[in-house]
Amino acid sequence: MSIQKNIAQHIAQQGYCIVDDALPADISESLHQYVTALPEHVFKDMGIGRGDSFRLDKSYRRDKSCWLTGEHPAEQAYLAWMEDLRLEVNKQLFMGLFDYEAHFAHYAPKSFYKRHLDTFKGQANRNNRQLTTVYYLNPNWQAEDGGELLMYADEKSTEAFKRITPKMNRLVVFLSDEFPHEVLAANRDRYSIAGWFRLKA
Repeated sequence: MSIQKNIAQHIAQQGYCIVDDALPADISESLHQYVTALPEHVFKDMGIGRGDSFRLDKSYRRDKSCWLTGEHPAEQAYLAWMEDLRLEVNKQLFMGLFDYEAHFAHYAPKSFYKRHLDTFKGQANRNNRQLTTVYYLNPNWQAEDGGELLMYADEKSTEAFKRITPKMNRLVVFLSDEFPHEVLAANRDRYSIAGWFRLKA
């Protein structure tokens, strides 16, 4: 069974999936080398909200991002892998996922992102995000490095049911409107690719 098919089945069963050693090692290493070599100025502060409600709030999130353009071979390989996942999810779950957007995320030491949902229930068709992916690019990550992703079962939950270490080549996939989540502050630079499969606008 392919990894993409396994992910689709887990999404159908429980709404999320966590996969270690998700992509071929050469792709993972190439992405790591690429993102850590990017100049600091290409990473931009991330805000909250969209359109007229967009604002920067350093008390809520302190990550910076650089959108994938598909120009670098490492990005091309990653996006091709995600295209295979899109096709497999549509085949098995009939979700009608149309495209994928993603950015490199850099959390400098002490940076964080407080609890949030990627898409609020009832608004899925408005901002189009249906399925969230988080892919980690952090070799030799240790428990004391922090930076875990906390996932909550629903909006009423006060205790996280998953505490996910952002270790190299780990992929997390979940329904965008189902699972509130947050990123705890890390003690070293933390890199990932955050992405969203969307419906057709």
